[in-house]
Amino acid sequence: MTAILDRPDTSEDARPFKPPRRYSLKTTTVLAVGSLVVLVPLYFIFAMSLKTGANSDAGAGFAFPWDPAFSNYSKAWEMVNAPVAFAWSVFISAIVIAGSVLLPAMVAWAVVRNWESKFFKISFIYLLAAMFIPFTVLVLPQIKLMAMLGLANPLGVAILHIMFGLSFNSLMYAAFIRNLPVELEESASMDGATQFQIFRKIVFPLLLPMAATIGIFAFLSSWNDFMMPSLIISNVKQQTLPVVQSSYNNSLTLDINVAFASYALAMIPAIVGYLIGQRWIIGGIMRGAIK
Repeated sequence: MTAILDRPDTSEDARPFKPPRRYSLKTTTVLAVGSLVVLVPLYFIFAMSLKTGANSDAGAGFAFPWDPAFSNYSKAWEMVNAPVAFAWSVFISAIVIAGSVLLPAMVAWAVVRNWESKFFKISFIYLLAAMFIPFTVLVLPQIKLMAMLGLANPLGVAILHIMFGLSFNSLMYAAFIRNLPVELEESASMDGATQFQIFRKIVFPLLLPMAATIGIFAFLSSWNDFMMPSLIISNVKQQTLPVVQSSYNNSLTLDINVAFASYALAMIPAIVGYLIGQRWIIGGIMRGAIK
């Protein structure tokens, strides 16, 4: 008896089904326009920073700098005393990132795991209520408070940044922690782990996507902040880069290309930080939103 083997059907109907790619002209157009709104000003800033005065006539701002003048950056670096201001900006941003990542995580973990307690529930609601207080209402009290505590310096600015972001960051962490299985913490507690060990070795490693998101937002807000350092820091030599640039505004306007180079120097760290961490921002927000 001869067995008859059927040859596999290689027709198009037998191929695995591939869902068509969804393409929306409206969505693509909106994204393209939104990208241009961001990219065109960036191009203008960097193009102007690489030109000389002779190449910066009216109407030539968007022309490509075929003969780039990198000396504008060295002039801007020296004119605004950028190394010192840059160092203070890094100092403030580093403290803000560390505090904004760790402190709200501890607060949110304590609140979520003790949500049945009225004390923690009322405390968290009271904390979130601070999000609705305008910053302008708190300006004068904060200036007086920092002066009384001897914190009219970059450290005081960093502490204020952490405190003002505590409400929102705790809310973000709380949404993320609710999705974490409590059984992991209970098993560690049964093995003799302390609360700090549970947080450090189990909870916080699971919070790294959200921690990276909050850290990047904290860096961007502290690095680009102008109002708080200008109001709190009393010593001119300890001012951050945005404030120093503003104080040298009159001298920078004498050479507009050097002014744009100075602005570009302040923007580069923020742009690089966001490009490196953009996937963490999207991933952290999405994970915190999905239950």
